[in-house]
Amino acid sequence: MVWIPGGTFRMGSDVHYREEAPAHDVVVSGFWIDLAPTTNRQFARFVAETGYVTVSEQVPDPRDYPGALPEMLVAASLVFTPTEGPVRLDDWSQWWAWTPGADWRHPTGPGSGIEELLDHPVVHVAWADVEAYAGWAGKELPTEAEWEYAAWGGNSGLEFAWGRELEPEGRHMANVWQGEFPHGNTAEDGFVRTSPVGHYPANGFGLHDMIGNVWEWTADWYADRHLLFPKRACCAPVDPRGAMLEASYDPAAPSVPIPRKVLKGGSHLCAPSYCRRYRPAARHAQSIDSGMSHVGFRCVVHAPGPEERAQ
Repeated sequence: MVWIPGGTFRMGSDVHYREEAPAHDVVVSGFWIDLAPTTNRQFARFVAETGYVTVSEQVPDPRDYPGALPEMLVAASLVFTPTEGPVRLDDWSQWWAWTPGADWRHPTGPGSGIEELLDHPVVHVAWADVEAYAGWAGKELPTEAEWEYAAWGGNSGLEFAWGRELEPEGRHMANVWQGEFPHGNTAEDGFVRTSPVGHYPANGFGLHDMIGNVWEWTADWYADRHLLFPKRACCAPVDPRGAMLEASYDPAAPSVPIPRKVLKGGSHLCAPSYCRRYRPAARHAQSIDSGMSHVGFRCVVHAPGPEERAQ
């Protein structure tokens, strides 16, 4: 893990997606954070030692999904599949498929495996899965503020964590989509899906894959805008938390009241032509019951830092 010294930074953005606003100053206390997203190798050790069964490996309870078609109530997860050509970008079901047999061991469905992906981020993990792993490891999930502060690497205020250009001098800084989404991935960076953690340059705090590769779970409930805290003349809010659970439900799905958490960091599916969320300020909602083929996580520990330990 890497020690992140506490500090003040500008959280959110007023010039990108609506849910990133309003930008505001935040104070974050120091914490330890994983160097990179949790890998298949690490998650496999957890499962081997505990016998844990992930959400996507279990058959959903019909009582939790009133009105669901019987053929949908199977052990499955959402898998991205590129389209054959250009499509309208307002219907994600054209490239996401509820795939029976897809889970962390089988990231693209039956017949796939992780033997060659042990150092790639684990995917298809729902909120219960990441909580279980964190408890086993003696860790926690980061708050949104902690995650974003760590992702900036000390460069809060720039367009990207590494500067003002997505690919400075043509250099790939993160695993994101090149080409037209969702059909024309040119894979100029060498990867169509996930990449081994640590393949791209570390940020200013020495952390890898904070941007791109996989979205990462945070501990905060989602709201469609940042909360406004009462202004105080002396200081910015310290270690803020997100919305209340009741505010996190998706208004577009009132019949299925599943709360949502904040995801951060973007993924290998973020593209200039579709999803410009390869920035620390970007955020996305994820239902706690769902894993996907581009969602992973990393953990934090709230413990004394190196200087305090030395005293």
